[in-house]
Amino acid sequence: MRGIAHIVEAIVFNSRWLVAPFLLGLVIGLAALALKFLIKLAEFVMQIPAAPPADVIVGILTLVDLTLIANLIVIVICSSYENFLTHIDPAKHPDWPDGLIKIGFSDLKQKLLGSIAAIAAVNVLEWFMDIERHADNTKLAWVVGILLAFAVSMLIFSIADRMSHSNENRASTKVTRQR
Repeated sequence: MRGIAHIVEAIVFNSRWLVAPFLLGLVIGLAALALKFLIKLAEFVMQIPAAPPADVIVGILTLVDLTLIANLIVIVICSSYENFLTHIDPAKHPDWPDGLIKIGFSDLKQKLLGSIAAIAAVNVLEWFMDIERHADNTKLAWVVGILLAFAVSMLIFSIADRMSHSNENRASTKVTRQR
């Protein structure tokens, strides 16, 4: 019976490698997004001379939006790789940014929600800058409502993480005092 449990455990543990194709798909998606960014950048640069200032700002916000989405994809790829597939030793990669390795679940939640909220904020700014074309008040209310929902979620997660860290610190201090 113990041998069967060991086999099942090995299968379950090694099934984490089934995530690898998803991460490779995200890398391909990131390359596609980079291509889309370059196309938008070329269109933006070509339209600058004749564009009014509001259109230039909307164009820049579009580029910022694509950049934030790319950052979000990179965060998901790197944190998923390290958390689920294999450990990355920072000593072997001293030139790698700390923000891409050693991302725990709590940090990942914060970074994902922060990126999503920033993307939503950029979309709201695009709406406000291009309000003449997007004069639908109901749609604008939904966009702002979604932005506020992300902001409130971030606040709640931050409070929950701070409370759990303070509880962990109290528990470790209590254990240290008992020794």
